[in-house]
Amino acid sequence: MKAKRSVAALSVTGIAVVSVVAGIDLFSSPGSSVASDQVSGRAEMAVLNSEKARAAKTPSPKPLTVEQQAQEVIRLRNQIEAVEAARKTMQDQAAVKRAAKNAALRRYKALQKADENSREERASRDAERKKLEGTPKEVAMNLLPDHGWGESQFSCLDKLWTKESRWRVNADNPTSSAYGIPQALPGVRMAAYGSDWRTNPVTQIKWGLDYIEDAYGSPCDAWAHSQAKGWY
Repeated sequence: MKAKRSVAALSVTGIAVVSVVAGIDLFSSPGSSVASDQVSGRAEMAVLNSEKARAAKTPSPKPLTVEQQAQEVIRLRNQIEAVEAARKTMQDQAAVKRAAKNAALRRYKALQKADENSREERASRDAERKKLEGTPKEVAMNLLPDHGWGESQFSCLDKLWTKESRWRVNADNPTSSAYGIPQALPGVRMAAYGSDWRTNPVTQIKWGLDYIEDAYGSPCDAWAHSQAKGWY
């Protein structure tokens, strides 16, 4: 018996399945081609009928009423607003955390700055105190840089005040009211630098160096004037 190709149409849950079966034609006698054509036609009809049945079982959506459309609009709007509210809340919380971190960082930096300023202030006070320690000559040497003078000016200053008072705090000129290491005339001029002007060499030296700067510019210029005039 000669093998022929036959088409069998099966409908499973509304879906047409077409199978090609190689073998004996189940719908016709041997040598018949009409039966095969009939089977093919029936298969096509089955497919078409299946599609129509599926279309009939799937109803088209009904159009929404005006009220339903309004409700849908409200639902979508509420959904969008909920998302935006959640996003804003998240960003607000992040902003609060960042502000707290920045505030903590500023406090930390402020404490560091205060500590640094405190150390610098203590160091400055210590340095200033050390400048005022020692003998009157050592104090005068330490204060020269405050006036922009180098160590070379000290030799002139030493000669000048050795001549005037021999660096004695209580040096009192018998022929005038000049007083102290720099021989302020009168001595009370030095009271602006401290109430202890009569006994404190630092107070007298500070006044004397300022006087030399303002009147002569430098100790060596003051010494030159003293050599030329006999006084400064």
